[in-house]
Amino acid sequence: MLRKVQRLFVIKTRVEAYLIIFALALGAMTRGAHYTLQYPGVGGYLLFAATGGAVFLGGAKILDALRYEREGKNVEAEKLQGAASE
Repeated sequence: MLRKVQRLFVIKTRVEAYLIIFALALGAMTRGAHYTLQYPGVGGYLLFAATGGAVFLGGAKILDALRYEREGKNVEAEKLQGAASE
């Protein structure tokens, strides 16, 4: 039962990744907008840019991790097929 619950928190497809990145971006931009109100001037805009940049870095890492996992599974499947054919 615990494994079924754990699977809910695993990103399996690129669509799921894009939805999560969108949610992260929405929250980060809201936080950035609050920064511009709390810290008027250049400092607030720099913090706003930092929140957006963090989402870009995190989103790229999520998408790279999905690609890495998919390639790893393909290599593993090829090794199993090669061993089975010998």
